Amino acid sequence: MSDVKGLAREIAACRLCAARFAETETAHAPRPVVWFRPGARILIAGQAPGMRVHKSGKPFDDPSGDRLRAWLGLSREEFYDLSRVAVVPMAFCFPGYDAKGSDLPPPKICGQTWHDLVMAELNTVRLRVLVGGYAHRYHLGTKTGVTETVRNWRAHAPETFALPHPSWRNTGWLKKNTWFEAELLPVLRARVQEVLHD
Repeated sequence: MSDVKGLAREIAACRLCAARFAETETAHAPRPVVWFRPGARILIAGQAPGMRVHKSGKPFDDPSGDRLRAWLGLSREEFYDLSRVAVVPMAFCFPGYDAKGSDLPPPKICGQTWHDLVMAELNTVRLRVLVGGYAHRYHLGTKTGVTETVRNWRAHAPETFALPHPSWRNTGWLKKNTWFEAELLPVLRARVQEVLHD
């Protein structure tokens, strides 16, 4: 695959996990959420779409996305500008819920099939924002937990920033780890502006 748009079309047509998703509590069909184009300067590397994103077809089109955009200092218009921002999760489809209503993990086959190909094509990226443990492990090769990885952010900045997931479930984590908003976020926001406007 030699071009980004062609790869995006191929991923959008992927149905590798159809049987797997049919067996989940949600029994849904695959709907890859593909959000990258040539020339992107910022990569948002996440986990997998949730149900709301599955329905809308736009990444981070939910309260987690609102929090993430606030962390980055980006408006919705800036965040969804495909010429500048690429959103590449470890799985492109919503994995479904388990019997308890919790999100299933991103299927490994998705990342194994597509992720290296996408990363090879996104050669204009100048800033990687890694959201959550799955993205940390792939992009940084870390074996540490999310807190330790994020706390060690200076080791990877200014090219890469590891963040916790912006889910409401992490509100307690944010209250406990006040250094995240006080120390990391101002540097991240400044770097976002630098990358987008220089």
